Amino acid sequence: MVAPFTLAGIEVAPGERKVLQLALAQLYTQSPLTVPLEIVHGKQEGPVLLLCAAIHGDELNGIEIVNQVLSRVNPARLKGTLVAVPVVNVFGFINKSRYLPDRRDLNRCFPGTEKGSLGSRVAHFFVDKIVNHCSHIIDLHTGAIHRSNLPQIRAKLDCDITRSMAESFGAPVILDASIRDGSLRAVAESRDIPVILYEAGEALRFDPVAIKAGTRGVLNVMRTLGMLKATVKKAPMKHMIAKSTTWIRAEQDGLLHLKTRLGDRVTKGQCLGTITAPLGAAAQEIITPKSGIVIGCLTMPLVNEGDAVFHIASFDEVKQAEMNVERFVDELHIQPQSF
Repeated sequence: MVAPFTLAGIEVAPGERKVLQLALAQLYTQSPLTVPLEIVHGKQEGPVLLLCAAIHGDELNGIEIVNQVLSRVNPARLKGTLVAVPVVNVFGFINKSRYLPDRRDLNRCFPGTEKGSLGSRVAHFFVDKIVNHCSHIIDLHTGAIHRSNLPQIRAKLDCDITRSMAESFGAPVILDASIRDGSLRAVAESRDIPVILYEAGEALRFDPVAIKAGTRGVLNVMRTLGMLKATVKKAPMKHMIAKSTTWIRAEQDGLLHLKTRLGDRVTKGQCLGTITAPLGAAAQEIITPKSGIVIGCLTMPLVNEGDAVFHIASFDEVKQAEMNVERFVDELHIQPQSF
């Protein structure tokens, strides 16, 4: 017999789903501020998966992914427990901002302390009340404002379970990414909790491609973890893990004219775009120093010297990586201009 799942003193019975509002703080108006979450507790034993979004308050795609996953999960058929937190950084979400009111990045404040800064207190709350009760994590993100990311998974792949989660997600690109101090991934690593981070789209925008791919990916991982019934598998995609990534920055101020799109294969020495002055002075070309796949791109045509314009992932087999992107596009029925 499966025991009830308890979080923040609230019990959820097997086969039940329950929406909670965890008291976090008060606004300066003295209005209460709560973190919303939904718990779906299965009738059979299994992992406790935390699915969270909007650690950066302006990253909206993950919120919709959480909602779409919840609509597809039946507690009567679920093995284990899904803890879904669509908005972690409620302060930033209210203000349409990436940051907390004190301008701190919440994803650099973990694990936090009960008596520290606002960011530290929010991080401590999230770890103490939620993270410590989970066995696996999928953390949903987007690119920053005016910057879009090709759907990709970032994870530390020396853990077999983490690697399996990353590969089963089904993103066209996997980055074996180092862990940054103060991040949720760092907390998970210190507690031996396998975690993958999904990046796709840009801040303050709903991107149908990112949402559809993310929803499918989360459900894929849940099947891999044994939480959902396995489906008939297609021929597996050859997983392409980037050996390195490179940011290409603007060398002058001006107006950006792109010649490449997200997902494009590029070769060393290729011109990816140009930067011109407002009156149309001679254009400066943006040349890639490496071959690879474009996994991140600026969407704002106004650039300052030093701005990151393109993010290029390098692979041992660039052609195979390009084929992965093409297959990904075909499977989701994406029109080419969506990238």
